[in-house]
Amino acid sequence: MKPAVALLGLVLLLDTTFAAEESCEGRCGSFDPQRKCQCDSMCVYYGSCCGDFDAICPKKIGRGDTFEEADEVTEAPTTVAESTPTTLPPTVNTVPASIPASPLPTTTSGDPDAVACSGKPFNAFLQLKNGSIYAFRGEYFFELDDKSILPGYPKLIQDVWGMSGPIDAAFTRINCQGKTYIFKGNQYWRFDGDVMDKDYPRDISVGFDGIPDDVDASFAIPASSHRGKEKVYFFKGDKYYQYEFKYQPSHEECVRMSRSSPSVLFTRYTDLFCDQTLEDFFRELFGSSFSSHQTGPRFTSRDWQGIRPAVDAAMVGRVYLSPKPTPSSPPPARRRSSRRRRPSKKRAQQRRQSRHVLFDDLWGYDNWFDYSDIFDESPTQEYKSIPVQNVYFFKRDKYYRVDLQTKRVVSVNPPYPRSIAKYWLGCKSEETTDASRAEKR
Repeated sequence: MKPAVALLGLVLLLDTTFAAEESCEGRCGSFDPQRKCQCDSMCVYYGSCCGDFDAICPKKIGRGDTFEEADEVTEAPTTVAESTPTTLPPTVNTVPASIPASPLPTTTSGDPDAVACSGKPFNAFLQLKNGSIYAFRGEYFFELDDKSILPGYPKLIQDVWGMSGPIDAAFTRINCQGKTYIFKGNQYWRFDGDVMDKDYPRDISVGFDGIPDDVDASFAIPASSHRGKEKVYFFKGDKYYQYEFKYQPSHEECVRMSRSSPSVLFTRYTDLFCDQTLEDFFRELFGSSFSSHQTGPRFTSRDWQGIRPAVDAAMVGRVYLSPKPTPSSPPPARRRSSRRRRPSKKRAQQRRQSRHVLFDDLWGYDNWFDYSDIFDESPTQEYKSIPVQNVYFFKRDKYYRVDLQTKRVVSVNPPYPRSIAKYWLGCKSEETTDASRAEKR
């Protein structure tokens, strides 16, 4: 009997040990390559979570970037404001140290490209992995915060990035490594932050097979999981092209990279825990058309509704969760009344609003969930979180926001296209093209 009891005790001990190995109890947010399963936020992306990850580790819900709002900014709808999203670190504190702090010499002040509010078109918009946003125009570039351009700009592209301007396009990969790519002519440069990697520039025809030279714009979207393929879209003239990257870092490599130089863009994506599989999440986020292996070229105006080519620049927005009524919920009752309703003072104030803080507009707080004019409020109405991501297209002095799932320009008031100078640069006034000097038809 004693050997049997000892054997039973050993089995129970091993069972308890294995159970501890496969549990997130006391391990939330940690990664241990020696364990059978993981409990950090990236485990969802890599399919390596412990079975009790969802039950043990608290969920994070992000609904767009949030900043301290100015007094005149209208509050976001309560359905959005109830969440506690992760705030993007202010770019003023995340500027790479190698960027020179001194402004340009005064001899450049007469160049319209160096004047932020000149109304001249931009060549590229770029967000680095640390969240800093840059706008490139001619020989110069500007850094943007949530309201305007940071002091000390513009700076010369040559002095910081190592090539002369103007550039053609730029994007940052949305993975844990977060490399940045800049394109000009038939070449491209790769950076870690603002530090150029060795052996660059390289030819586009070699590094990005099937992509033409002299592209107009580009942006990247993340892979659905470590088994999926991260994609980048290039625009040139009236067509666009799709390129698939062939390699994704492993979970262990990702953790190591994130410790030394974290990618804010990627962690925003992996921090979105959803009540569905990651593949379903990705399908809702980008639509079935983005799962195609078609590389192009395809016509921009045919697939991107509301965008008339050619575009000057593009930049992808942040992935966030947004509520909508669940399919199982009964449809809200539509109000019926023969009496014309008077507009509320609140909505009239919103229409008179001259300017939103840049990133309220950038990340999508345009009264999407204000149903008060159409539906009766119902306390039993249920909502589910759906993923949303936008891309911003820039054309001359205006920009558009496009939903990546529908590939349509978002309907808002005031409508798109909107002024780049007003909403991105914080210009109080902007120069306009002199119509009297335009060529007559």
